[in-house]
Amino acid sequence: MEIEAKIGIRIKFLRLEKNMSQKDLAYLADLDRSYIASVEKGQRNISIVNIEKIAFALSLSIKEFFNDAEFNEYSKRAN
Repeated sequence: MEIEAKIGIRIKFLRLEKNMSQKDLAYLADLDRSYIASVEKGQRNISIVNIEKIAFALSLSIKEFFNDAEFNEYSKRAN
C-alpha cells in the first residue's frame, strides 16, 4: 500500500474515532473539506505542514499521528 493511502486511512480512522465530520476536521485544520476527502481517499500527496495541521485539529502530536504500531495496524485492516 502506498504512503498516501496509509495516511488517508489513518486520518479517516482518527476523525471517525473522534466523531468528527470531514467538514469539522477541515474547519479545525483550516483546510478545505474537499481536500480532506481527497487525502482520505489517498488521492493527494499531502505535505508535512498539512499533516501537522490535521494532527493538531485531532489533538495529536506528529509522533502520535505516526505511531508505528497503530499506523501499520490501520493499514492492514484496510486491505
